[in-house]
Amino acid sequence: MEIITLGNELLRQKAAPVKKITAEYAKMAEKMLAGLHEGKGIGLAGPQIGLMERIFIVHVGGDTPRVFINPSIIETSQETVKYEEGCLSVPGVWADLIRPKSVKVQAWNEKGRPFTLEADGILARVIQHEYDHLEGVLFIDRLPELKRNRLLAKMERRQKS
Repeated sequence: MEIITLGNELLRQKAAPVKKITAEYAKMAEKMLAGLHEGKGIGLAGPQIGLMERIFIVHVGGDTPRVFINPSIIETSQETVKYEEGCLSVPGVWADLIRPKSVKVQAWNEKGRPFTLEADGILARVIQHEYDHLEGVLFIDRLPELKRNRLLAKMERRQKS
């Protein structure tokens, strides 16, 4: 599974809602999970593989992989934490980013069952990061402009050499 990287316009587009959850989404989630493990990531959103629909998966540590279809973050904590983030679509770039410490999200799983999840720690971080992908936002967009420009210049130099 090819993961789209920075420069591809699909990463900047807002994903469309899934109209009907069919068995195809369970198959897609399996493919996404395989791609996620291949890329050694912990989250992957539809737009990162050219699927412009509101779906993402997360697989954090020993937890069971989770599929989120048409997710909505309905609550975030006021407390924030700084944590180093990276992204399969922005290879080789890592940066400290401040995000809410916890979230509450509503979504549907790959079987079409609705669920609500309260998450904190790394799971909350990954949910926010992947949700951003559905909105056409990359983690580097949330960095101060000077820091973002320095990281992108470094990435460009590395790609040329």
